[in-house]
Amino acid sequence: MKVSHETPFAYLEQSLSFNDYDYLLPHLYDKHEEYREFFQRENKQHRRHIVMDNSLHELGVPYSKGRMISIIEEIKPDEFIVPDAWEDAITSMRQAKEWSFIELPKGVEKVAVVQGKSFSDVVKCYQTYKWLGYTKIAFSYGASYYNDICKHPNKDWGKAIGRLSVICDMIDMSLIGNTDRIHLLGCSLPQEFVYYKDIKQIESIDTSNPIMAAFDGDQYHPNFGLNSKPKTKIDEVINASFDSKILDKITHNTTYFKLLNQINVT
Repeated sequence: MKVSHETPFAYLEQSLSFNDYDYLLPHLYDKHEEYREFFQRENKQHRRHIVMDNSLHELGVPYSKGRMISIIEEIKPDEFIVPDAWEDAITSMRQAKEWSFIELPKGVEKVAVVQGKSFSDVVKCYQTYKWLGYTKIAFSYGASYYNDICKHPNKDWGKAIGRLSVICDMIDMSLIGNTDRIHLLGCSLPQEFVYYKDIKQIESIDTSNPIMAAFDGDQYHPNFGLNSKPKTKIDEVINASFDSKILDKITHNTTYFKLLNQINVT
């Protein structure tokens, strides 16, 4: 599993050491020159693997279609997460169909996100995306129906176990095939991913969790991670000044993120 953690500007250079690939949020690319220059430089000089999101999680709606196409043409990310609608399977499938016909630069892979309010919604989404030709599909972390599947008293644990249950059930039902490729969007708790270590379909993860925990003042427990999702949001600290104490916590958390989940630490 390849991992990337969304990071405030002051720590972008350090992120090159703990991120396996770079994760681009288009609204930040347009809004902040420092962020834009980082991706332009990395793209030209190092040609790191880049995944571009559509900023639904941060904005509540996907970013401007026209601007996303322009950024894709400029940066040429390796993967682009096409627009979806939170917990809305019908709209998400409609958007995925629309984007399946939009021509992007050669080498840019489109990734669709399953959405819905039930297991059956997710199954329909997943099957539709495969029929449309998507070869990589993402599962988000925060769907409310996860807590219906796992009625854990700790809702963050419920969401983590709920997503795992959905993916495992879909594999058991042969809805997710042996050669399918999956991206996991975000997480409630960092220790969730250890349960995916033997699921070969899981290809990549993105989450700001270890960074936001550091800004909350928290360090991961070496054996147990966290018991609740960090409260800080990336947009709240995107312009934060460099702080060596915060960096120490970031280094601790990003290291233990991989150790807790038995992901190779480079």
